[in-house]
Amino acid sequence: MKRLLLLLFMFVPMCVMAQSRLYRGNSTYSGNVICTYDGQRLYTGSSTYSGNTVYTYDGRHVYKGNSTYSGNIILTYDGRNIYKGNSTYSGNIIYSYDGRHLYKGNSTYSGNIILTYDGRHVYKGNSTYSGNIIYTVDGTFPIALLVLLL
Repeated sequence: MKRLLLLLFMFVPMCVMAQSRLYRGNSTYSGNVICTYDGQRLYTGSSTYSGNTVYTYDGRHVYKGNSTYSGNIILTYDGRNIYKGNSTYSGNIIYSYDGRHLYKGNSTYSGNIILTYDGRHVYKGNSTYSGNIIYTVDGTFPIALLVLLL
């Protein structure tokens, strides 16, 4: 029983501190890390220092920097649409997302596909060809943060 508890206490901190990284192109080389996401904050490069926080994400809003003040909201995500600022007005839709494709504006027309995201790679346009990989994702990365890197 003691061993089980010891293993549990050793394993839980690793799960809590899990980080996702976004790499340039089809690479997972440490020199190609663009940013790191810890489940709430997006940092530059492979850093998790609070001074390197670029955006904070609460599952609905993306805030500038290390803030959750409503005046710092850049984007709002409702699970389908990404809006400019703190809005859910249809006129403020910047992108639509169907779980795989990101569309320009309030559209699901294949001609308006900006990128394809399969959970591991981000491809340019409506493609899954390895030559069209823009980013490689190691972990979980919210679409609301990916659009800020376009």
